[in-house]
Amino acid sequence: MTSGLRERKKAKTRAAIRDAAMRLFTEQGYAATTVEQIAEAAEVSPSTYFRYFPTKEDVVLTDDYDPLIVEAIRNQPASTPVVEAVLQGMRDVFDGFTEEEWISEHRRQALFRVVPELRARQQQQTLDAVDMLAGVIAERLNVPADDAGARALTGALVGVMLAFLYPHNEAGFHADDFDRVRTALISVREHLAPLEP
Repeated sequence: MTSGLRERKKAKTRAAIRDAAMRLFTEQGYAATTVEQIAEAAEVSPSTYFRYFPTKEDVVLTDDYDPLIVEAIRNQPASTPVVEAVLQGMRDVFDGFTEEEWISEHRRQALFRVVPELRARQQQQTLDAVDMLAGVIAERLNVPADDAGARALTGALVGVMLAFLYPHNEAGFHADDFDRVRTALISVREHLAPLEP
């Protein structure tokens, strides 16, 4: 089996497991659904399930978007200001979602709102996302990965995105949502202006 075919088969299995899990969680609830039930619905063995997702929580928590967003940010023209590059990179990824991917994402977000153990793990994932995004922002600013300014900018971006996008958006992200984030960031900059030396 060639490497490309192997990777496509793995991606198909991963998607089948996740789709089966989301369907069962919707039908019978997260707590009532077992890994064995998910594996059976996806037509894989429990051991195969655990090769893709170490725990039941991980089938909800794990997504494939972060690496795509980092790559999309890197692909923005070098002349693009860093905040614009981040917002456009995210927009490029989300604009490419299929209807099925949006349905899956909506189910994920709904589970985060109602399952406490998932919400707790999601908070840790948000911190991991800050590290990832700070790294690519530092690259674009041509500063060290641990640069305080790059990390502060990342924190502002993530904070505004959490405030404006995730809690309220049930229908998926749209271009005007990213415009709202851009406007909010401008407002943040204006309010911080009195702090400038």
